[in-house]
Order: sequence, then C-alpha cells, then structure tokens
Amino acid sequence: MSSRVRIEVLADSGFGLDHLPYCVFRPSGREPRVGARLGDTVIDLAVALDDPMFHQPSLNAFMTQGPRCWREIRERVRTAAEAELPAAAVHEVRAVRLDLPIEIGDYVDFYASLDHATALGRMLRPDGEPLLPNWRHLPVGYHGRAGTVVVSGTDVVRPHGQRRTDSGTPDFGPSRRLDIEAELGFVVGAGSALGTPIGTGEFADHVFGVALVNDWSARDIQAWEGQPLGPFLGKSFATSLSAWVTPLDALAAARIPLPPQHPEPLPYLRDAAAWGLDITVRVAWNEQLVSTPPYRRMYWSPAQMLAHLTANGASTRTGDLFASGTISGADRGERGSLMEISWGGTEPVELNGVQRTFLQDGDEVVLTATAPAVGGGRLELGEVRGRITKAE
Repeated sequence: MSSRVRIEVLADSGFGLDHLPYCVFRPSGREPRVGARLGDTVIDLAVALDDPMFHQPSLNAFMTQGPRCWREIRERVRTAAEAELPAAAVHEVRAVRLDLPIEIGDYVDFYASLDHATALGRMLRPDGEPLLPNWRHLPVGYHGRAGTVVVSGTDVVRPHGQRRTDSGTPDFGPSRRLDIEAELGFVVGAGSALGTPIGTGEFADHVFGVALVNDWSARDIQAWEGQPLGPFLGKSFATSLSAWVTPLDALAAARIPLPPQHPEPLPYLRDAAAWGLDITVRVAWNEQLVSTPPYRRMYWSPAQMLAHLTANGASTRTGDLFASGTISGADRGERGSLMEISWGGTEPVELNGVQRTFLQDGDEVVLTATAPAVGGGRLELGEVRGRITKAE
C-alpha cells in the first residue's frame, strides 16, 4: 500500500483551504504538471485526483472546460486536501520549479486607476486637465506583447530604445528611467466567439482567476515614442506574472462595490454585480516596503474592462490575460509606480539610506498582496518577483 500524508497548515498561512491557488510546477527531474497550493506544499493534481488533465504544462486544458468544471475541481481538491493524500502527490514549494502557469494568447493592459491616471496627468500636463476627455467614459487600454510575459523570478534585462535628449533629438541606449507598475491580472478561462461581446454580467463565466502582475515600464523610452499611438518598446520588453493563479471563487469575501462613477457609464459598461475587490498590494524594493497600493480604489472594474475589450466583437481565448493597469491610491505611500512615488524623479525615495528615483541594475522588486478570505482572516496572493540585470 502506498504511503499517505496529511498536510498541516498554519491558520495564518494565507494559503489555506479557502484559497488553493493553482500553478504549473516541475518536481526535480520530472515533467511539468498542474498543482494547487496548500500552506507551503504543492499538491500534484494529476496524482491526487487521478486525472490526466492535470499532467499538462499549463492550466489551459483545465480552464477551457468552463466554470462548472472549475467549481467541481475546486471542491474535489478541497475534499482531497482535508484528508490524507498519496505521498507522491505532495511536494514542498521550495523544492519545485514554478513555470508560467498559462499559455498566453493575447495580453491587454488597462489604465483603470483614477488616482494613477490623475497623478500622471498632473506630471505630464501640468497646465491642463489631468484626465483626457474619454477617461471617465471607457476603460482605456492597449494591446501588450504576450510573448514577453514571464513568470515571477525571471530576471529583467534593462531595455534599449530611443530616448529624447536635451537637444530635442533622440539617441539610442539603455533606459535610464526604468520603472515598475503594480497591477492585478485577470486570466480568461472560457473564451468567446468573434463578433460576440461579453456583458458585465458574464464576467465570472469567462474569467478563471487572478494573479499579480508587474508591468515593467521604461519611462524615458515610453515618453519619446508614445505620441501619437501610445506604449510600444517602453512596455513590451517584459511583464512579470505570478506563478500562482487565485480562483475567482476564493475572492468571494473580497468583492465590494466600486467607488462612484461620474458620469454614469454607457449601458454596456454598467456593472451587473459588485466587482470591486478589497485587495491590498505591497511593493518591496530591495526588501524595503515602499508602498501599499489599494485595489479597492480602482475606478473601472474587471467586468467593465472585459466588456469594453469585447464590445467591438473582439474574441477571447483560453489563456488570454488582461491587467488592471497601475494600482494607486491618493497618498504617496499608496502609489504603484516609482514614477508616482518619486513624482517623475523630483522627489527621491530614501532606500536603505540612499536617495533613489528609478531602478538600477541589481535592484529587485517583489509584489505581494492580501485579501479577505471566505472563512475569515486573509489570503495571500502569490508573489511576483523580478531583478534588473545590466543591458548587454
């Protein structure tokens, strides 16, 4: 008879039975497979549930089954985890390699924080209105580069690009104003057909879960190239995604109403349910906490983002990723980018005794987050970590 074990979990671990985030992991010397986290362990779902659907290098085969299957599997995982599991199904998190959890088809980044958009508008247009006329009428976004979304822990090479010089003409070289953007990503599980918009009330039928995102930004490259079409090389070099995807159902206790929206959105953008989320992000720069952005202040909900993304009939596919844009609050200690924290480089941060503005080679940024858990206490979203390496 094969040996069996019971996983013991500390009450405040953040990864209890009410959470159970998914990942793709590799035990030593073995192929990738899908797992679920409980405490400091990963449960091999192919072994624990005796289901080959989880002996896969991504979550996509599972996600494409749709919300009924997602809920059934979540309940099966919870039931199995409450009992003794086959020893072969249990691995320590520190002993496995974590891969990118999804095969990403398309990546869209939004600009959904009123505090962030207002702060950037004041910096970039000091003599004008901080918000452009369309901002309160639609969730502004742009299509990113899916091929450069990397799993947490992957080093980020400082990007090259054109930068404006004092003479007004460009030169070419490594970014001097490399920044972070603390964001929340939403993973599409069930896709939609071309020509068929997704209504705000259908959000949970299509979105599988959430994961932290750091959408790195080269502000000097972005500032020069961003007119008139917007982000390109200043954003496309790397986007870091957590290895852990939290199921939407795990965030049921975190759901809250959105802040007031004025003017009232057009009918296709009116939320059919409360999809604000009470999530607090923590930004650590070289192990020093520099900001705690509050997702609860986001102006546009993820349901509105998805509705707008598909309003023109654009299709979605299993594994598509869309992100919230920088999460920021009203105070300096709640801003989700160094551009805001340092106010465009004019107000340095004291980092471990040194005055700093933007990222230097060797710097490491770690994003973590917590949210109310269904059973009380708080769950911990999987971290997203990245270190800057010197441009070649």
